Amino acid sequence: MDDKLKKSQLARLARIEGQVRGVARMMEEERYCIDVLTQIRAVRAALDKVEQEILHDHLQHCVAHAFHGGNAKERQTKIEELMEVLDKRR
Repeated sequence: MDDKLKKSQLARLARIEGQVRGVARMMEEERYCIDVLTQIRAVRAALDKVEQEILHDHLQHCVAHAFHGGNAKERQTKIEELMEVLDKRR
């Protein structure tokens, strides 16, 4: 992962961490359930975006390298890793 992407993802994760603390605070304050659920959905969406960008970077670099310069075993390993990640994502 290049430094620019790494920094942006770390910043995004720090914001998500703040959102999660905010959700906990909302629960402590016994805020309206729908408002809490809305914020939880926002946290999930933000995490999904981080996951999507990291997966995109992985495809662009690690997988592309395995297919262009790697051997058959390395390619098969990358395919299996991707299948496992995609299966868990469902």
